[in-house]
Amino acid sequence: MNAMQRAGDREVLVVVDPQNDFCPGGALAVPRGDEAIAASNRLAGRFAHVILTQDWHPPGHSSFASAHPGRQPFESIDFDYGAQVLWPDHCVQGTDGAAFHRDLDIRHAELIIRKGFRPTIDSYSAFRENDRRTPTGLAGYLRERGLARITLCGLATDFCVQFSALDARLAGFETVVALDACRGIDLDGSLDRALAAMRAAGVELA
Repeated sequence: MNAMQRAGDREVLVVVDPQNDFCPGGALAVPRGDEAIAASNRLAGRFAHVILTQDWHPPGHSSFASAHPGRQPFESIDFDYGAQVLWPDHCVQGTDGAAFHRDLDIRHAELIIRKGFRPTIDSYSAFRENDRRTPTGLAGYLRERGLARITLCGLATDFCVQFSALDARLAGFETVVALDACRGIDLDGSLDRALAAMRAAGVELA
């Protein structure tokens, strides 16, 4: 899709986690994350259908390093559902860090998907929790609305955007990631791994 094209009626933009805590000054800031906010605003102007996701953790969430004495942020430990990165406390329900960035201006967004609100399961994907079994309901919503092609942008490329893109493909949707409207964390090479995984799954990287 070039700069002059508008999306069709069966296309939807999903803006992933455009929240204060993922932008400079936030508790889990993605480098230059605020640049993704402005780019997402511009991209959203080309879509009639837009969905936002919002990380929404209760205090003391199991994915927080602070919930595991002796552990540090960015360590990885095993949960019942597999490896889990431990994060700084972030996007706690009702806090300013969990709020959408003040520069986000997508007033025609139709739906907000909140994720990560179950105390013992983290959630990166807009489609499924990290246990890979618990759905958010987004796939059913998209099918009922007749939306078949998904473009993803937002934060962070190598975590929540990647997981959402892979799950979109598994659910049978045409999937595009607009890289110019994303920013990544790049934790020990995670960005390159994410891009390779998305390409291998048939995600179009635009």
